[in-house]
Amino acid sequence: MIRWLTAAIFFAATFISGATNAQEETSSSTLYGDLQSVTQSMLARAAGDGNNFLHTNGNYEQTRFYPASQINTSNVKNLRPAWIFQTEVVDSMETSPIVVNGIMYVTTAFNHAYALDARTGKQIWHYKHAMGPVTTYCCGPNNRGVAVSGDKVFMGTLDAKLVALDAKTGKQLWETQIAEPELGYSETMAPSVVEDMVLIGTNGGEYGIRGFVKAFDTETGEEKWTFQTIPENSVGVWATEDATGRNMHRDIEAEKAALAEMGDPYETLGGGVWQNPAVDLETRRVYFVVGNPSPDLDGSLRPGDNLYTDSLVAVDLDTGEYVCHLQYIAHDVWDLDAVSPPIITTVKNEAGEDVKGILHAGKTGHVYVHNADDCSLIRFSEAMVPQEDMWTLPTAEGARMLPGANGGVEWSPMAIDPNHRLTYAINLHQPMTYTVRSTPYPEGKLWLGGSFDVIPDEEQWGNVTAVDYDTGDIAWQVRTEQPMIGGILATAGGLVFTGEGNGLFKAYDSSNGAELWRFQAGAGANAPPSSYTVEGQQYVVVAAGGNAQLNFKRGNNIIAFTLAD
Repeated sequence: MIRWLTAAIFFAATFISGATNAQEETSSSTLYGDLQSVTQSMLARAAGDGNNFLHTNGNYEQTRFYPASQINTSNVKNLRPAWIFQTEVVDSMETSPIVVNGIMYVTTAFNHAYALDARTGKQIWHYKHAMGPVTTYCCGPNNRGVAVSGDKVFMGTLDAKLVALDAKTGKQLWETQIAEPELGYSETMAPSVVEDMVLIGTNGGEYGIRGFVKAFDTETGEEKWTFQTIPENSVGVWATEDATGRNMHRDIEAEKAALAEMGDPYETLGGGVWQNPAVDLETRRVYFVVGNPSPDLDGSLRPGDNLYTDSLVAVDLDTGEYVCHLQYIAHDVWDLDAVSPPIITTVKNEAGEDVKGILHAGKTGHVYVHNADDCSLIRFSEAMVPQEDMWTLPTAEGARMLPGANGGVEWSPMAIDPNHRLTYAINLHQPMTYTVRSTPYPEGKLWLGGSFDVIPDEEQWGNVTAVDYDTGDIAWQVRTEQPMIGGILATAGGLVFTGEGNGLFKAYDSSNGAELWRFQAGAGANAPPSSYTVEGQQYVVVAAGGNAQLNFKRGNNIIAFTLAD
């Protein structure tokens, strides 16, 4: 049985490298393969590509719906490991494998990247990032994967850099310093590539950073535009209710007095962007969600709504200029930030008409359904986990609240099945005690303003939930032994795949939640699965490396499955 630890333990680490000027490495056993260039047309058509898996979440819309059905409800019971690749790093893994014409790209903690033969698992090359002297990061030394375009592979690093690698050899082509790690900035998210731009946000919401999303030139690494997720006027409208209409118990008069005394706190207000944006090439818009304000639990130092924290935000793809936003929780003092990546799909509006919509799964346990045109909220789902004392304010003595700072839906990406018009989410139930302790800005060090602590004698568990996004109703739900974190994949074969911290990797019937297959991976399967087809054979692949944030068993396996002959 897992021994649950205080959540705050996993929120900081510092990595010291003795070789500050070391060059990148590729292993001596490197086997160089041929890679066809990844074109913008391939990236744009990825949603219908039954061979490759070209984006972290499958396509620009981030549906995580794989359109092949060779593996399906009738034969998934015959799924067997095709190969297992062991990385050099035994630690938390959150990578979503990218597959291009039979070549797979995966990453590990501490920014190792591998190219593998997707049919056999044989290593082609191995890149080790030469880490700078200091890295400061939240929630484990994770990396969520790469982006591919042309003949390049792009990766963000824990020391807040963006690197471009040669896709055939793993040789570093350029690197760009995105922000200063000494101030609390880091990169664990996978980048996204659109045309000649690499898009990437920043971590650091627990360190008093000022968040952003940036676009860099794919050829040179030069910055093309920046959107600051914290505007210079971050006050907002002094909202007293969350997006669902519930009172958040704000003391507006006290906040206004604090604002008059200390001014707008925008320079250290947090607002990290943890996950990939959804990209709408038709409207030239980018949709992403913004994380918590800094300090997490102490609202006394940050009066106002703290825009654009805890929000869905849309910006112009070409310029980075603001288009619209919807804030889920103003002046968040519970660390219920928006982290799971948004999805673009067709939804029913209030009048029952089909419109372009945006889905986002919150730590609150709701799936939020937006109108893509103006970011407005159409509906929110039934709560997928218990909500008790939801807006109880943190106290010096400690106050109990759930679902707690880890979820609902944490960073784990959802998937949809457009045929069923269902979205699939994995959830955590983890009651916590919130304690507030006011401390001044610590210059790039951990700045929680208190602690949120797991209650050791209370039950913790997870679930897999299917939500009808046209109504907000829960279609089906399966409870799991442990809190769920990692991600989920839906396929045209009528299946959803997801893994658990106890090592189980499972396939469910996407229409009713019936478990159809399971495999014990030996370590936490806490990464988003991918699927691909090589030489007419469909595979499903997942990383089993455990998870630092929830202290699930570590490992170093990339496991690909296919149907037994």
